[in-house]
Amino acid sequence: MNIISALFYIFAALLCISAIQTITIKNPVHAALFLILTFVSASVLFMLQGAEFLALTLILVYVGAVMVLFLFVVMMLDVKLLENMRANFLTYIPTIALVSILFLGQIFYIIYKSIFSSDKNVNNINNLSVDLGNLSNTKALGKLLFTQYLPAFEIVGCILLVAIIVAVVLTLRSRKDSKSLDVTEQVKVKPEDRLTFVSSKINK
Repeated sequence: MNIISALFYIFAALLCISAIQTITIKNPVHAALFLILTFVSASVLFMLQGAEFLALTLILVYVGAVMVLFLFVVMMLDVKLLENMRANFLTYIPTIALVSILFLGQIFYIIYKSIFSSDKNVNNINNLSVDLGNLSNTKALGKLLFTQYLPAFEIVGCILLVAIIVAVVLTLRSRKDSKSLDVTEQVKVKPEDRLTFVSSKINK
């Protein structure tokens, strides 16, 4: 066993252990830290497979931005509220089981198609690897995304945009003590509604 294989098994085991700890540990802050360790282990596996762009993206985007923000939000939440949510965990078991079955079905389907794929699909994959063999990992990934998988890439972008808009709408709260101005009401204002002429008599 060479060094690459040893590193693969080490970080694969670390990834599995940290992923299990993420969903089983009680402390939410520790769960977020284990999730960061999961991302780091996955990025190392990407690096071992020669996908350095995906590895660096996973570190910079998820660990460097998303998880730090998530950890910051978790530390600001009320721990008692999280405990109440954990107490009602049993009510979500049917939904969790259904989603888990769907994910497992997709994984087994992909494994089945990869093992029992036809020669035509294998030849297409070989031709694709030959066409992208002279390019770097980042250029090859960009060429695939913006040529062959451009519709799927655009659909994912639209879905993420809708998710951002929905998150903003759901978390938007109007404060009664806010002194913000309503632009619509300002546009509707007429001069005669704001300016009043008063005729006053001067007593001599």
